[in-house]
Amino acid sequence: MEYSRLYDSNVINRKYMDSILIEERIIGSAVADTRTEFLGETFSSPVMTPAFSHLKNYNGREQNGLVEYSIAAKNLNIMNFCGMMENDMFKKIADTGAKTVRIVKPYADNGKVRDQMCFAESVGALGVGMDIDHIFGENGTDVCVGEEMAVQTADMLAGYVKLTKLPFIVKGVLSVRDALICAEIGAKAIIVSHHHGRMNYAVPPMMILPKIKEALKDKDVRIIVDCGIESGADVYKAIALGADAAAVGRSMMPGLEKEGITGVEKFITHVNNELRFIMSNTGVAKISDINDSVLWK
Repeated sequence: MEYSRLYDSNVINRKYMDSILIEERIIGSAVADTRTEFLGETFSSPVMTPAFSHLKNYNGREQNGLVEYSIAAKNLNIMNFCGMMENDMFKKIADTGAKTVRIVKPYADNGKVRDQMCFAESVGALGVGMDIDHIFGENGTDVCVGEEMAVQTADMLAGYVKLTKLPFIVKGVLSVRDALICAEIGAKAIIVSHHHGRMNYAVPPMMILPKIKEALKDKDVRIIVDCGIESGADVYKAIALGADAAAVGRSMMPGLEKEGITGVEKFITHVNNELRFIMSNTGVAKISDINDSVLWK
């Protein structure tokens, strides 16, 4: 590895994830069931889509990539996420019937934040949220696709929780401190993430997961993890370390770009099948039974 990449949070994250091994416990085990409950809905798997933004139409296909992976999520009965976009684009995603959480950017225009969250509720979103890890840039607050971001306080986040009847999810939590604040303001879930390494030397999400899980053990807050999730083994490790679910990210893109809906379905199915295989090989019958006793670090 080049020295210049030692600071890369994605490299650090992958090395940590791969350093965790899994013990087999086969005798008396059976084929596992990957179904899980989240935000009051039953899903076929704890594998979730990423909160992507601004995808294009790939290989000349008629439908936008955001719509394509949302249709795949609907077909697979998994929870769907989407990121930065205008309301007309979100309406297309909502119309797919996928159970979708809309993650809204921390816009400096607070009216736009509120409008997008209320619009999501009006067209049937499963939940809304905000990616707090996209507030800052190298020169202060970030500017993303021409939109300036703004600092978000606990009071502001609490205001979003009260704005709609939908569950509120905070994306970009990477400390016990922020996790506890999210619980205090009424968030129903957090996504433990460093937003694909926006900050160098960021702690790997799986490394901080056990501490966050312990801090939230008496709180009504579900935990999702993302960043570098590429396989069923990654999902298994994440859940064993304290997550309730895991979201794939860029690992989904090759299938999406090449084959659209079918490519996403193939990829997610492969990840879920590997998750089931590992569960069965470790004596785990259902998702809630996964624990860290089989992990070797």
